[in-house]
Amino acid sequence: MDKELIEKVFAESGITTEIRCEEAFAICEKYDISRMDIARYCNRHDPKIKIRACQLGCFK
Repeated sequence: MDKELIEKVFAESGITTEIRCEEAFAICEKYDISRMDIARYCNRHDPKIKIRACQLGCFK
């Protein structure tokens, strides 16, 4: 996982407490980051970054 890249992208995008699934997918495509790495980063970040509007219906 490229933690530094994810931190940089999230900071530039103003993502601090939550991210929409659609935004996460777009970041993955644009920066060639795996979806699992984004999810892992969100879960390990302190405080956690909540995933909203999940396209799989897992998170609301």
